[in-house]
Parts: sequence; C-alpha cells; structure tokens
Amino acid sequence: MESYRTVKQETSAEFIEKRSKFIGYIKPVQTEEEAIAFIQSIKSKHWDATHNVYAYSLREGQTRRYSDDGEPQGTAGIPTLDVLQKADITDAVVVVTRYFGGILLGGGGLVRAYSHAASLAVEASGVLHMRQCLLAELICDYTQYGRIASLIPECVGVIDDTVFEDTVQIKFHMAHEDFQAFEKRLADTTCGAVKAVVTGQEFFAVSEI
Repeated sequence: MESYRTVKQETSAEFIEKRSKFIGYIKPVQTEEEAIAFIQSIKSKHWDATHNVYAYSLREGQTRRYSDDGEPQGTAGIPTLDVLQKADITDAVVVVTRYFGGILLGGGGLVRAYSHAASLAVEASGVLHMRQCLLAELICDYTQYGRIASLIPECVGVIDDTVFEDTVQIKFHMAHEDFQAFEKRLADTTCGAVKAVVTGQEFFAVSEI
C-alpha cells in the first residue's frame, strides 16, 4: 500500500435526535490494541450511557470490527463502520455513545442516527491523505547547499533536518514517484558530485481534506 486515508486527530461531535443524545468519538490508531483501549476509555467515561457502539478499520491485517452494543442487529455498528469504509478511511476507531431519550427511533432511524454521529466525528477530525515516502539524506558543501535546498521542495520533497558542520548534511523525504526525477536533477545541478542515499521509508501526510 503506497497511500491511504485516515483521520487527523482525536475529537468528538454530538447531536440530539428525538431527545436521544448521540456523541461520536473518533481517533486515529494503528493497532487493534490502541483501538480497544480507546473503546474502553469511552465506555468508562460513559458508563451510564444506554449504548456505546463502536467500529474500527485498520491497515494492520486488514482488520474491520464493529459492535451494536445492545442496539438491534445491523442498526448501529455496521452503519458506523460504513461511514469509514465509504470515505475510504482506515487506521481509525469510532465510538458512538447514546443516551436514550425515551422515544424509539425505529430501525431506519437508528441507522441514520449512528451514521450521522460517525459522519460528524469524521468531519470534526478532518481527513489526512497519507503517502509512503522514501527517507533520504545527502552531504554537500556550502557552495552547493542553497541550490539543493531549493531543489528538494521543487521536486515535492520535504527537508526534515539540516546539520551544518564542515559540510552540510540534509535529511529529507520524498514520494517514490518523484525521487528518480530528483536524482537526475541533483546530478545535473552538482555535475554528479552529490548523491542522495535512501535510508528507509515512512508514511507522511501529503494533504488534508
């Protein structure tokens, strides 16, 4: 997987539907242990709630889990998970807490309410587009530094660290598809004197929605 979408931050949003209070909580996570810990923390916080419905989607093992937590089967957990899947969001967990207001919503009403709570949480958090990038570094002299420091962002790379000693060491990251073009321009710019060394790869946020 070279890219994926996830939520930006832990947050919550709430609304009232026929006197029932729905609170949608969302958090970016990377493991099932993190997801379960978040679910338990919300359940502990809202121990007196009528229901604490949850759903999560992870890249790790392509894991998908949900729970209706006592609501009629198919009216809560699946609609919550569907919000994540339709938005192509992974590495995220949603918990929707409901305090029953005394008026039954019916099956369709529950589906709409839980979907709406999850959607509000996603909207409040924001969505990040994550792309797998190469981690790289290079060493140049001071006469080359200015041009190279400009070249990296020109090739859609991001400088992560710069160390100034007898020479200049630049650490940066760049998408796979941009790196080959960068290498060619770096060779042209320095007459082949400076080469970038790939040290690893990591996912970085390349845009926010």
